[in-house]
Amino acid sequence: MEIAAVRWQKAFGSPKKMQVLLAQEYGFCFGVERAVDMVEAAVGHGDRVRSLGPLIHNQQEMDRLEECGVTTISEPIQINADETAVIRAHGVTPGVQAELEKRAGKVVDATCPFVTRVQRLASRAAAENRDVIVVGNPDHPEMIGVKGYAPDHAHIVRDETELADLPMLRNPLVVSQTTIKAKTFFDTAEAVKQKTTDSVEIINTICSATRDRQDAARALSSMVDAFYIIGGRHSSNSLKLLAVCKENCERSFLIETEDEIDVNDLNGVGTVGVTAGASTPDWLIDRVVSFLKAV
Repeated sequence: MEIAAVRWQKAFGSPKKMQVLLAQEYGFCFGVERAVDMVEAAVGHGDRVRSLGPLIHNQQEMDRLEECGVTTISEPIQINADETAVIRAHGVTPGVQAELEKRAGKVVDATCPFVTRVQRLASRAAAENRDVIVVGNPDHPEMIGVKGYAPDHAHIVRDETELADLPMLRNPLVVSQTTIKAKTFFDTAEAVKQKTTDSVEIINTICSATRDRQDAARALSSMVDAFYIIGGRHSSNSLKLLAVCKENCERSFLIETEDEIDVNDLNGVGTVGVTAGASTPDWLIDRVVSFLKAV
């Protein structure tokens, strides 16, 4: 941590102590903590553990798990009968889960319960021959998995502007990716009413932890001169936190580790805020906070 002070002194002449404030809600959410605990338990039992895709969207935590013996595969065909397959927190399609169960010696389903809820809602509506509008990123693993539960009925849209290309909808259900911004969901849900003559069922499936982190970050961002969001660049909820912080604090930065902090960005800063995405472990947050306090 002495490095931070040295870098500041070289840049600005003398160290400057800043006030570092943590958002009231930050870091690991319930689903991520549960997934990590399940994997660590499997490793502790002596299993050869392989996660289908990165368990969570945080490379530093994935590196730590790899040191514990957890490896990553990209296709079910890569799993062997003497290995334990892990379904990550984002979930998978029913077909992929069936393939894992066929090939692996054991399957640990670490799908976040909030994601499981979206899957079940989509499946139920499809069974009733209803259309399902899921507000989210169609390329995100969570959305790919949800689509698999209602392949002929689910339409995944990023926001209300993408509704224009859809046909009229039948008794639509509107749900969301668990990590999107609330405004995006509600604006889209309201617009769905113009795409049907039937009643619209709207169920807010944004994870409560996501909402709490966004609300806490928004509140703190109006009180600080700069803001750091600690999270992976491929983490949807971390990117949303960055957007939320920028609403009130333009000098907001998404970083993965303390090494990415440019002390030049802190010139004239008296108070800095810190939050972290739902896949960011405490040990990494502590390192960033210690670094900033040493500046």
